[in-house]
Amino acid sequence: MKSPCILVCSIDDKTGYCFGCGRTRDEVGKWSLYTDSERDIIMDALPARLDIIERKPRRETRRSRMARERDQA
Repeated sequence: MKSPCILVCSIDDKTGYCFGCGRTRDEVGKWSLYTDSERDIIMDALPARLDIIERKPRRETRRSRMARERDQA
């Protein structure tokens, strides 16, 4: 079964969409119950949803910390 999940499971309070995949909590919970056609319809909507999420990192990632430290050196 195809899934847009990228294991970044956190819901944006403003939009109700997952920061990682763009699905709602209900869509994530019912994903295995949807037909292939229903999943395709949702997946087609995800890029537009992800575009409206204001992405603010909750914490500094190792990669960004290393880049910051390299730039400061």
